[in-house]
Amino acid sequence: MSDAYERERQNNSRLDELANKVSALRGVTIDIYDNARSQDVIDSSNEVFSNFSTSLKGSATRLTRMAQSGNKVAILKFSGILVGIILFLWFVVPFVWHLFF
Repeated sequence: MSDAYERERQNNSRLDELANKVSALRGVTIDIYDNARSQDVIDSSNEVFSNFSTSLKGSATRLTRMAQSGNKVAILKFSGILVGIILFLWFVVPFVWHLFF
């Protein structure tokens, strides 16, 4: 009887050790998955910024050509749009900032 009890105790001990190892392995697996997912987000962000950079360079090139062509109406339109954006950011962004923060 005592021998069977000792084996049962050893089995329970080993089962607890195995459960702890499985739990640790599950934690490592979840950490690896989270890290891989964050790497996908970083890669996606890098791609978006790269596309934005290319688009911005193209826009700057077009603006430079427009300014060199001497088209006064186009330059005035662009200046008006730029002033409008600056005024919008100056007045609206602080208002929205105070609403949320």
